[in-house]
Amino acid sequence: MPLSLTSAVFQEGEVIPSRYTCEGENISPPLQWEGVPSEVESFVLIMDDPDAPAGVWDHWILFNLPKDLRNIQENERNFSSDTKKGINSWGKLDYGGPCPPSGAHHYFFKLYALSKKLELRDASRKSEIEKAMRGHILAQAQLVGVYKKASK
Repeated sequence: MPLSLTSAVFQEGEVIPSRYTCEGENISPPLQWEGVPSEVESFVLIMDDPDAPAGVWDHWILFNLPKDLRNIQENERNFSSDTKKGINSWGKLDYGGPCPPSGAHHYFFKLYALSKKLELRDASRKSEIEKAMRGHILAQAQLVGVYKKASK
């Protein structure tokens, strides 16, 4: 079975509930995955928005997630001591929910199963993480959600 990434609160291509956006509680949604390769040593999770006017907007970056982890709870804050947080486009280390300036945007949750842990520090940028992952990706999966701000 290939690596797959799902959420209990939205399906592939569906609307992300406002609870997980800037118009709601701005908390991270629950995620779960299966089909993990046996040789995995860590995971990387990246959430970004390629529809942003200024280019791809990074919302959430986690790396060195433990190899035995299979889900992230809603609004998860207590990650293992090995887990590191990358810096998002707001300059923060935490989840920043969908908040499109106009129109509907697509939000890509991308999970990478790696053959090693990354030797990077907290607050690493996505480009540094992607470079360090090269040659070590065993499998990858994505879940895409859509969000458009409510009309005022």
